[in-house]
Amino acid sequence: MAKFYGRVVILTGAAGGFGRAAARFFRDEGASLVLSDLDVDALGALAGEIGGDNVIVAGDICDPDLSQQLVEVALSRFGRLDIAVNNAGIVNDLAPLPKTSLKVARQIIDVDLMGVFYAMRAQLPVLEQRFRETGETGVIVNVASVAGVVAAPMLSVYAAAKHGVVGLTKSAAIEYARRGVRINALCPSFARTPMVSGFLDKTGDDGEAAEAKLVRSIPMGRLVEVNEVIAGLSYLADPASSFVTGQTLQIDGGLSAA
Repeated sequence: MAKFYGRVVILTGAAGGFGRAAARFFRDEGASLVLSDLDVDALGALAGEIGGDNVIVAGDICDPDLSQQLVEVALSRFGRLDIAVNNAGIVNDLAPLPKTSLKVARQIIDVDLMGVFYAMRAQLPVLEQRFRETGETGVIVNVASVAGVVAAPMLSVYAAAKHGVVGLTKSAAIEYARRGVRINALCPSFARTPMVSGFLDKTGDDGEAAEAKLVRSIPMGRLVEVNEVIAGLSYLADPASSFVTGQTLQIDGGLSAA
């Protein structure tokens, strides 16, 4: 039987690099999906590509009502919620802290940090209630970044937001350790995704030179591939990882160990 057969998964940022791969993974493993993204056209295209039992809800993760709506849709359509993958996020252009505009700083905090807060605020009561009533446990995986556990020069606000996600993850994991919810953070380094490709395009260097600069500090000397990140997501979401909570799983080629 597929690993996630019969499970209901909320996935935000579903139309991005990690999101699309995660949607395909959970679909292939038998899950029913509630998919969300700001890009309604890309979201619809994804749903058509993967088929299966899924619902799409387009919206802005900065709106707390969206997170509540996603939970309500999961319950009304499928009658349950098992796993939430809070993946929606953005990154700003490289810049020293004083040259990071107030508008950009606020946007990064609103999307990358507050978006996760709003999501967990809506998800946790439902997962806890189900545990009280049935004894079934739930899982939340917050997609943070290695920038949530180490410094990220020239990306200070992004790093602050991702450190915040790690702090939310660890604190909530302790709060809910005896309430039937496991909560962990997935912390990849830069991956080969459209978001990172767009980020590299703005550096002014050609593709290979820009990528070489980006991976200089990574001991393994390369970008992480999306399938490697999905393997980490699979581990954290797997019911077999039933004693794993409050952790950060760094998929970073040794960067955080250096």
